[in-house]
Amino acid sequence: MNYENQTAEQIYSVLEGRRHSYLDRARQCSKLTIPYILPDEGFGSHSRLNTPFQGVGARGVNNLASKLLLALLPPNISFFRLQVDTNKLQQEGAPEEVVSEIDSALRKVEDAVMDEIAKERYRVVIHEALKQLIVTGNCLLYLDQNGGMRVFRLDRFVIERDPMDNVLTIATKETLNYEALDDDIKAAIQKPQDSGVGDGGNCNLYTAMCKYGDKWMLKQDINGVVLPETGTTFPLDKNPYIPLRFSRVDGENFGRSYVEEYLGDLQSLESLTRAIVEGSAAAAKVLFLVNPNGTTRHKSLSESPNGAIVQGNAGDVSTLQLNKFNDFRVAAETINQIKDRLAQNFLLTSSAIRNAERVTAEEIRLISQELNAALGGIFSLLSNDLQAPLLSRLMSVMEKNKKMPKLPKDLVNPVIVTGLDSLGRQGDLNSLDSFLLGSSQVLGPEAVANFVNVSEYIKRRATALGIKTAGLIKTQEQLAQEQQQAQLMQMAEKLGPAGIKAASDQSLADQQQQQQQIEEEPPTE
Repeated sequence: MNYENQTAEQIYSVLEGRRHSYLDRARQCSKLTIPYILPDEGFGSHSRLNTPFQGVGARGVNNLASKLLLALLPPNISFFRLQVDTNKLQQEGAPEEVVSEIDSALRKVEDAVMDEIAKERYRVVIHEALKQLIVTGNCLLYLDQNGGMRVFRLDRFVIERDPMDNVLTIATKETLNYEALDDDIKAAIQKPQDSGVGDGGNCNLYTAMCKYGDKWMLKQDINGVVLPETGTTFPLDKNPYIPLRFSRVDGENFGRSYVEEYLGDLQSLESLTRAIVEGSAAAAKVLFLVNPNGTTRHKSLSESPNGAIVQGNAGDVSTLQLNKFNDFRVAAETINQIKDRLAQNFLLTSSAIRNAERVTAEEIRLISQELNAALGGIFSLLSNDLQAPLLSRLMSVMEKNKKMPKLPKDLVNPVIVTGLDSLGRQGDLNSLDSFLLGSSQVLGPEAVANFVNVSEYIKRRATALGIKTAGLIKTQEQLAQEQQQAQLMQMAEKLGPAGIKAASDQSLADQQQQQQQIEEEPPTE
């Protein structure tokens, strides 16, 4: 649909009608897991949320979100890698040493991006987004040009896709206080009453990102008043808004949640747990029954102290017994069966993660493979929808703010690799070590020393491990100087001081002769 002549508010209103069914299902899923993820319409800071009787849903969501976060953004391992076209570099005449240096420079870029992620606390926001995805199936990330990230839940944004599942339009709605707006925006909307600002000084800010050809165009307005940012364009791969889905359904603009797939088990567990809790409370209540036609007076029993002597007949007094034990046992067995299924589905019984402060790249790989197998490729989907756009936008922001290490752009056009393939530097290290070990076993250490460039091997190993080599590895000049000194020491032992002086004089004479020949050569035209 063409929205060229429509405001952001009009675009949001048109697309809002297509979201109702998704909102209803998402709110139902939220009530059975974590209610504040997506509360009912009209919920405010002073409203009260009803918590479910069972905590399996909430524990499963938190566990699954933590594992996804660990796989997508591991804290101590780069979750992506930058690659260059080595064939192109070789065609342009770049030596192998240059390729190694470029790879080392790309590793510095990776470290800079990881430092920025840790500094801006993106993992906290991503963890919130993952919980939104698991419960509601949808969320929207916004990465500001000055750094920082925020999450839009499902009731705050709408989206439109084409038949090929490409995003065409994104629109958001935010409720802001008039006094918190920037001065230029206040000047644009003039006065609150002129722009339709509601009671309490609150106003609705509508933002829309529309795709036109090979660019995105921004539209912003507050209750029909167009803001100065309207008309700003962005490249296709630099959109500050990143829409996410947990699962894709062909032909649908919004995704489906993971909780929705197991909504039946959660509803059954909630009903049975509530019944047992309320029934147990009733069974735990102690009530005495007194025969109304007997000689025992109930007032005498209730008012008498402990150990008192009361006139009456023991047969007139009995204790109320519900006799619901068998019913409770059947319900409890059913609850245990449902809990086992949900624990397996939400990976509560998984043992892929060690109880340790740091995890290795191989463990991250195992977790990712487990998520792929258990969740139907969700890790691959999120690596494509989350990791790649996030890195592209983040690197663009860092480059704009001059936080990105410089690269030789004439030789390097880095490609971002995410997902399981991004954990390949550990694989590179293993391959290097296996190659060297196998070659030594077959050919012998001496033969390997003759064919392998040791300095290049050390550089590649350091790059794979993420170690900075500046000042650590000796340069070729340092190695040549040390070799020359060793030769002089050997000559001193064999020839003595006189022989060394003669060799030094001969070397100096050769250098002077070479320099004279260079000066006598006619200049080339």
